Amino acid sequence: MRKYFGTDGIRRIANTELTPELVYKVAKAGAYVLSKHSDHAPTILIGRDTRISGTLIESAMTAGFLSYGANVKLLGVIPTPGVAYLTKKLKADASVVISASHNTYEFNGIKYFSNKGMKIPDEIEEEIETILESGDFEKLTAHSSKIGVSEYREDLVDEYIYLLRKNFEENIEQTINEDFKVVLDVANGATYKVAEKVFTKLGINYKIINNNPDGININENCGSTHLESLKQYVLENNMSLGIAYDGDGDRCLAIDEKGNEIDGDILLAVIGKYLKEKGKLKNDTIVSTIMSNLGLNKFCSSNNIALKQTKVGDRYVLEEMLKNDYNLGGEQSGHIIMLDYNPTGDGILTSLMLIQILLEKNIKTSELCNTITKYPQTLINVKVENSKKTLYLENKEIQEKIQSIEKEFKDNGRVIIRPSGTEPLIRVMIEGQDEQIISQRAKELANLIKIKLN
Repeated sequence: MRKYFGTDGIRRIANTELTPELVYKVAKAGAYVLSKHSDHAPTILIGRDTRISGTLIESAMTAGFLSYGANVKLLGVIPTPGVAYLTKKLKADASVVISASHNTYEFNGIKYFSNKGMKIPDEIEEEIETILESGDFEKLTAHSSKIGVSEYREDLVDEYIYLLRKNFEENIEQTINEDFKVVLDVANGATYKVAEKVFTKLGINYKIINNNPDGININENCGSTHLESLKQYVLENNMSLGIAYDGDGDRCLAIDEKGNEIDGDILLAVIGKYLKEKGKLKNDTIVSTIMSNLGLNKFCSSNNIALKQTKVGDRYVLEEMLKNDYNLGGEQSGHIIMLDYNPTGDGILTSLMLIQILLEKNIKTSELCNTITKYPQTLINVKVENSKKTLYLENKEIQEKIQSIEKEFKDNGRVIIRPSGTEPLIRVMIEGQDEQIISQRAKELANLIKIKLN
């Protein structure tokens, strides 16, 4: 198991676990690995969300890059997909997003992107870790005129805003109407300025909530992980659609006019069907993870769309998309990747695509998003020592229990066992038609794993 990087970069409590000293070293090691084949002084972009520790981590990160000899462009507060897009557009050598995504304010994190604006693969993270563990930083230190310089370029966010506008303004201008009302929950996070500018320029009738970040209220009872206040606002104000982003803006979830939740699986189904109707769904395929609802499988099958599934993590979804030339993929959590626009999950982009579809079809959100029948899911976390998290694969009784449940459900249910990438846990997820039965089977399997592996 890797010591620093998890399923989505490095994520720890700021200034205690994620110390400036560690960040400085991560910066130097990362700059070296991501630019070692370059014949020039590398340029690295840094963006961050609104949490109080952002400037602390940014300063340490900048110092590490400059000490290595890299030049830095500081983008300020900007959504993660904005950084990804600008990395590619500006032909930077790499970029970093300082964010702990949907986590509470005391956490922060580091996500590296390659020169193509894509999250770096596992093997690159492992190479960075090898250097961190070696402690040999003298060779990574620039001297005299080779020291890097930094500059503030918060104006570059306008380039990202233009990307979002240009792809939707013509269609939305033709179909917009005042009766279509949207409320945006920006989670007191990185989208709080960008979303407002984009929606204003597009002429959409919108309201915005949770848009007063103070450094500690990011994701606090708001955004994509806490949909209650958004749901209440939609119902009390007769909104057509509620949109929720997470702290760094790479996720989007939604609420229909009746207060029903719209997750990533539903968004994939809606967008996938729309693109297929337009002849724009590459290879008639959607990519999701093994955690996607069985209802998405059934939907795809009935609409002649292939569904490819990967292990959990949007980077693995992207890898599959790139490998086989697919242009739509995502996760149940709301990471939706549309490769025709941006090489990472993009909350604002996803919401604009949903709005475009709704306006073009001129139907209520509930009618459009009632496209898949969701199967009940039960998830139980079982505490297991890190060293024992894969032993369930070798245990005869556990494997027999899994096979028995799958045989019982046939094609209308499934069992997913997933060791956590960040915690000493095994996640037991069972899906099926009868909520009571799947809950009981999940408890039985979780208890068996607990007994046999502890």
